[in-house]
Amino acid sequence: MPTVLQLSDVSFVRDGNTILDSVTWKVDSDERWVILGPNGAGKTTLLQIAAALVHPSSGKAEVLGDRLGTVDLFELRPRIGFASSAMAKRIPAHEKVIDVVMTAAYSVTGRWNESYEDIDLRRAQRVLAEWRLDHLAERTFGHLSDGEQKRVQIARAVMTDPELLLLDEPAASLDLGAREELLQLLGGYASAPDSPGIVMVTHHVEEIPLGFDSALLIADGGIVAAGPIAEVVTSQNLSTTFGLPIELSESNGRYAARAV
Repeated sequence: MPTVLQLSDVSFVRDGNTILDSVTWKVDSDERWVILGPNGAGKTTLLQIAAALVHPSSGKAEVLGDRLGTVDLFELRPRIGFASSAMAKRIPAHEKVIDVVMTAAYSVTGRWNESYEDIDLRRAQRVLAEWRLDHLAERTFGHLSDGEQKRVQIARAVMTDPELLLLDEPAASLDLGAREELLQLLGGYASAPDSPGIVMVTHHVEEIPLGFDSALLIADGGIVAAGPIAEVVTSQNLSTTFGLPIELSESNGRYAARAV
């Protein structure tokens, strides 16, 4: 399968602080990755590089076959689906849900003077239905619950049939019911054969959806372990990553962890 993300000895330094340190990692189009690590480990920065939002300070980053620094970002970014809390803040509260999703066709947040065709509207309506949001199409984004807003962001991210989907803590702040509904939808999407390569950042093993097959553990800007979930997500690796003894349990493909 083609490689959609390739990082080679990538480092990122901000204000003299090393956020990422010599990271080498690749994602193929048929892989679904989860990134786990403590606050400040470099997870979000890693995702921002993958989204072509920032360039590495050193090393080589190739996204969808193009090296950052040598490619037109305005052509590259529409091929990447990206959902994050930072992106949500850019969406006007008064924007209708159908427009939040449809404006992804132009990589803008907030309708202005763009011209959309019937095919764009039909695509947006279909995506909303797939993410159980069609009944909210005419509601405004600012009046949705946290769980509904998270799903709208993901619907927007997949609107353009991206070749790489990046999700930054999609289940953060959700209650149990909203979290489980979202993870169920994510698991179904990840398991579909025509879905793109997916990378999802989370703090909690409980938020790993079914259908995800690979894991990257990161701490202090460096990789602790990377590979198949069953080999990487272990009590020993989690204890090293988070800096305290962790006991991991697994049931029917879902994980739970606690300190011991």
